[in-house]
Amino acid sequence: MKIALIQSDLYWEDASKNRKNFESKINQIDSEVNLVVLPEMFSTGFTMNAEQVSETMQGETVLWLQDLAKQKNFAITGSLVIVENGKYYNRMLFVFPSGEIQYYNKRHLFTLAGEDKFYTNGNEKVIVEYLDWKICLQVCYDLRFPVYARNVENYDLLLYVANWPKVRTNAWDALLKARAIENLSYVIGVNRVGLDANNYEHIGHSQVIDFLGNFILEPQETEAVFVVDLDKKAMLETREKLDFLSDKDIFEIKI
Repeated sequence: MKIALIQSDLYWEDASKNRKNFESKINQIDSEVNLVVLPEMFSTGFTMNAEQVSETMQGETVLWLQDLAKQKNFAITGSLVIVENGKYYNRMLFVFPSGEIQYYNKRHLFTLAGEDKFYTNGNEKVIVEYLDWKICLQVCYDLRFPVYARNVENYDLLLYVANWPKVRTNAWDALLKARAIENLSYVIGVNRVGLDANNYEHIGHSQVIDFLGNFILEPQETEAVFVVDLDKKAMLETREKLDFLSDKDIFEIKI
C-alpha cells in the first residue's frame, strides 16, 4: 500500500484555511497513493473551544474529505472536532474512495490540557479494512496506553495522528517504536509542526516503522508530504517465522 503522510503547520481554529492548505499539498503529490494521512484536529489545531469550532458529520470539512477521496480515488484519514447529540468528539475519520466513512472517537482524552472537560471519549476500538489491509485507528494520547493498541485482531497497520508537542518528542519516538515491535505491525505516526495558540511548539517527527522496529521513514521535522510503500507480504512472512503474537496474554478491557 502506498501512503502519503502530510506533516504541516495548522491555522488556529480556521477550518477553511486548513482545508485549502491541505488540498494544495495533496495536489502536489506526483504519484498515485492509496491513503493520505492528516494530523489530529487538522482543521483547527488542538483546541478546547469545541463548541465554537465543531462541525457535524454533514459539515463542510467532512464533505470536503469525501469529495477529495472520490476525486483522487484514495482513502483519507485524520481527526477533527465533531458534534453529535450535544456531545463533542475528537473523531478520527477514515474516508474511503467511495465516500463511505468509518470513524474512531479518541478513547484517551488528554487530561493535562482539559480535553476530558470538553470532549466525550470513545468506547470502541476500530479496525478498518481497506485494500486487504486491517488498519487500527488511534489518536495522539492513545499512544501512551499499549493495552488499548494490543494486536488481538491481527491488524496490519497501527495508525496514530497527533498534535504532540516538542517537549515530549522523545516519548513519541520511543512509544511508536515500541508499539511496532510488540505488535509485529507497521506503525505510522503523523504529527503537526509549528507553534499553536497556546505557545506549544511542535516539530513533527512523523515517521513510519516496520514490524521489527526499523525505520521505513525516519522522524521528519520539515513541513512536507512523505510517501511510503508498505509490503504486507514481508510482514506476514515475518509473523510466520517469529510467531510472538501467539504467546500474547488474553485479557478483557472494561470500558
